[in-house]
Amino acid sequence: MNKKKFELLYEKLNHREYVHPDPLEFLYGYKDIRDREIVGLISAGLAYGRVAGILKSVSAILKKMGTSPFVYVEENSFETIKMSLNGFTHRFANSEKMAAFVIGIKGVIQEFGSLEQCFNAGIDKTEQTVFSGLSFFAEQIRKYCPVCPGHLVPIPGRLSACKRFNLYFRWMVRHDAVDPGGWNYCSPTQLIIPLDIHMHRICLQLGFTTRRSADMKTAMEITREFGRISPQDPVRYDFCLTRLGIREDLNPEFFLKM
Repeated sequence: MNKKKFELLYEKLNHREYVHPDPLEFLYGYKDIRDREIVGLISAGLAYGRVAGILKSVSAILKKMGTSPFVYVEENSFETIKMSLNGFTHRFANSEKMAAFVIGIKGVIQEFGSLEQCFNAGIDKTEQTVFSGLSFFAEQIRKYCPVCPGHLVPIPGRLSACKRFNLYFRWMVRHDAVDPGGWNYCSPTQLIIPLDIHMHRICLQLGFTTRRSADMKTAMEITREFGRISPQDPVRYDFCLTRLGIREDLNPEFFLKM
């Protein structure tokens, strides 16, 4: 595939005016990295289902957390968080699962100092991707959850694509007009494509994979293909390509016919 074609799409769509509707937009309101990394993980954790519902659910959680999600997490217990989120639901998640997720985040921060340092502690710098770091990160969060957080925290060993956590890592590691970044230890070269139905469909059309299952194996295969085009930043085109399947005013055919 011609890199020039991807770069033209990147130049056209990789701008904040094309972000909405996307949970990524919540990260822009937090300059303090301690707040932003928490907001990012919660926003990504809830990034499933209809986008209007995602934005509504994330907004409700952040409203409860006040001006500093970091302080909220630091000062509250499982019971007080569950109480403050009473009545919250987001498809399969309820107030108990969400409170467990937040306490898992709290435990990781208390042990490692930040979510970034936990992620970095699990990364094998000799590997091509962050898979080991992703697995370690998810395990550590689950370790501190007082009850099962359900699918809010993936289990990479089951070989799911872990789309939401890979999306979170993209937001935090990359820094450009769209991704706000803030994490400095991990290299974008190791990121894995956040494989959702939109990206999977586009990559099937592009011939980047023939696999019909949107699992981790497929995500790795697609990431390798993007790595041939952009070796230093294989997820560079994730945002602009997925706009074609998310926004009603854009169409995948626009890119495929370029």
